[in-house]
Amino acid sequence: MRLLLALLALAASRPSVRAESHWCYETQAKASNNCLGPDQWGGNCEKDRQSPINIVTSKAQVNTNLGPFSFSGYDKKQKWTVQNNGHSVMVLLGNESAIAGGGLSSRYRAKQLHLHWSKVLDAGSEHSLDGDRFAMEMHIVHERENKKEAQNSEDEIAVLAFLVEAGSKNDGFQPLVEVLSSISRPMMSTTMKDSISLLDLLPEEEKLRHYFRYLGSLTTPGCEEKVVWTVFVEPIHLHKDQILEFSEKLYYDNEQKQKMTDNVRPLQRRGQRRVFRSQAPGRLLPLPLPTLLAPTLPYLLAGFLR
Repeated sequence: MRLLLALLALAASRPSVRAESHWCYETQAKASNNCLGPDQWGGNCEKDRQSPINIVTSKAQVNTNLGPFSFSGYDKKQKWTVQNNGHSVMVLLGNESAIAGGGLSSRYRAKQLHLHWSKVLDAGSEHSLDGDRFAMEMHIVHERENKKEAQNSEDEIAVLAFLVEAGSKNDGFQPLVEVLSSISRPMMSTTMKDSISLLDLLPEEEKLRHYFRYLGSLTTPGCEEKVVWTVFVEPIHLHKDQILEFSEKLYYDNEQKQKMTDNVRPLQRRGQRRVFRSQAPGRLLPLPLPTLLAPTLPYLLAGFLR
């Protein structure tokens, strides 16, 4: 009996395999037995308002309240601190920048930005538009300034998501690309050699009027459902070589055996959630020209026949 009690006590004192493991992405889970891939993320990650999602652009509902954003401090140039956090590259933004407007219910302070990517140029974004994925996706993470309002709120965090596709070289991004080799292993950090602003990383501000909006979650554990997402229509363009630097220079592990790539969570079910859009994205004429002119043609013809 004493032996049985001793064995039970020993078993209870040992941490479970799940506790010993840490979360990871699918590409890591395939290479490790001590790593929980996305299909094993528990807790909030199994709820029904998760992110990312596929956005069906034709089904997004126009919301006239989704006006332009107000960007404060986004133009301030700084030498940001950059770190490899074991899952992505993260840029620490301090408390210098904030956003308001854009249909948000409050003002939000920028805390950090990070990216998701793949060495395959149509598989690196977390969100997709009409089933199409992009080379990368950048998230600028903001927290609501009024902490009392944020308690148990479904929009405690506001994330601005920018899709990235291959194009010409992006000089604004180059200071970030250049320091990747200095943070190759997890928990390494460095400071950019050149100062850049957040606006240096983004498309022209006028093009940021077109975006999608929905309520979701963080895309990493614990997947808390407290995020108001803004996914911009206008992509960021980086040269192919700049994109591939992320997969080539960064590693998931200290031994540098596994390159950091495909750090994306699989798409989640949209369920009954509604996706809104600020206006007809990227199109000056949402209807064909003949359709727009049809109501005025009789008047034009009458004028000519007089």
